[in-house]
Amino acid sequence: MQRVSQAAKVGLFVAVTTGASLAIYSAVGKRLGTGKSYVVHAFLEDATGLAQQSRVTIAGIPIGNIDGIKLEGNRARINVRVNSDVALYDNATLGKKSASLLGEFQVVLTPGTEDRRKLHDGDAIAIVTEQATGGQVMDEMKGIAEQVKLVAQQLAKSVGTEQGGQNIRDTLKNLADVTDALNKTVRENREYLNTTLKSVAGITANANPQVASILENVRLVTEDVRALTKQTPGANGQAGELRQTAERVNKAAESLESVLSHANHVAERIDKGEGTIGKLTKDETLINEVQGVAENVNDLVGGINRVQTQVNLRSDYNFLSNTIKSYVEVRLQPREDKYYLIELINDPRGKTSFEQVDVETTNPNDPARYRTVTTRTTDSFRFSLQFARRLGMFTGRFGIRESTGGVGLDTHLLGDKLEIRQDLFGFGEEIQPRYRVWLGYEFLSKLWLLGGVDHMFLATRRDYFLGLQLRFTDEDLKFILPFAGGLGGR
Repeated sequence: MQRVSQAAKVGLFVAVTTGASLAIYSAVGKRLGTGKSYVVHAFLEDATGLAQQSRVTIAGIPIGNIDGIKLEGNRARINVRVNSDVALYDNATLGKKSASLLGEFQVVLTPGTEDRRKLHDGDAIAIVTEQATGGQVMDEMKGIAEQVKLVAQQLAKSVGTEQGGQNIRDTLKNLADVTDALNKTVRENREYLNTTLKSVAGITANANPQVASILENVRLVTEDVRALTKQTPGANGQAGELRQTAERVNKAAESLESVLSHANHVAERIDKGEGTIGKLTKDETLINEVQGVAENVNDLVGGINRVQTQVNLRSDYNFLSNTIKSYVEVRLQPREDKYYLIELINDPRGKTSFEQVDVETTNPNDPARYRTVTTRTTDSFRFSLQFARRLGMFTGRFGIRESTGGVGLDTHLLGDKLEIRQDLFGFGEEIQPRYRVWLGYEFLSKLWLLGGVDHMFLATRRDYFLGLQLRFTDEDLKFILPFAGGLGGR
């Protein structure tokens, strides 16, 4: 009966842990995606129909999702998480597009052109195109309908009555009478109109000599203006104005010459190394110092960009002790073949230490020489700090393991989806070193199933465990680490 109860506990624990891990995996997957993305934002006057986590597309292809919607002032701020392999530029546009007939919308982007500045995490999309909503269209149609209704009412008042109809008939009859009278007038005066047109043609023919005289006068005026521009300054008022204009141009040329002379003097001082700018261009020591500072800053920024930060969340169930052990692990990986491991462990069995004392006594009731061994268990967190280096399919680890010195060896199989990990630690803490071996398999993306044996050398403390581990990459953590030392010192 006791075995059945224990098996039931194990089955219940595995089911609950699997469900919780899948929920965490789903939430982390949606939030973090592949761990390679950036967030931009834009402001909309109306965010109706948009929902968090809904798709964001370019040319109909999903490239991200809506990361958050909130109110800032009287506008809606839309945060869009975009995959890192999709580049946006500062002339990119954001707009809404209807996704269904139920009033749902999705965000549509255009990336902009490559000759503009590239957008990064936290930047804003300045160009927003908003389409008219169904409510706005209905309001416009309602206004038009009201105007049409007013026109119809006025038309009904003027035409819809018997008097209005009679007025329209009278107007049409008057128009027919006017048209008939105009036709009769044209027919009766046809000869007079022909005579008038002939007279106009004669006048035009007689005006040709006058047009020639006007053109001759224009030519004479043009010659007078040319002669005026060639006269000596001071001959008349116009010539005096031309001389003043020439004097102004001369003064402007002198001022330009003075400015160029001053610029030439400044350039000579810089070339001789005089002044701040001159020292900066001539002092090799100062130039080397500035160049060294720039290189150091470039190395620091480049090193931070190369570092990969991996977070591992793990829980194990120990069958024999009927306890749950939890791990929080952070890996700092500057290169593919090495990483630094920082780990915090909550072990329900606490931290156990052994104290051995050799006693010599003259008491006749006790042996003359005997040994006492004291075991102390304290409820405290353990930590690990190790350096790891990979060679082919093997990774060796060295450093502190669960608050004691230790070493480890990992074997990677099946394209790094299967791991065999061994740890040997506890030197000086226990009578015999603590040896642990376990197997891990990534059965879902970022989710690992673990199982193994702890305390293999010590039968009294040997235990078997089964657990789950969630692994994901956090891009933001590597930018916080350089400032952690400064924050801790305050």
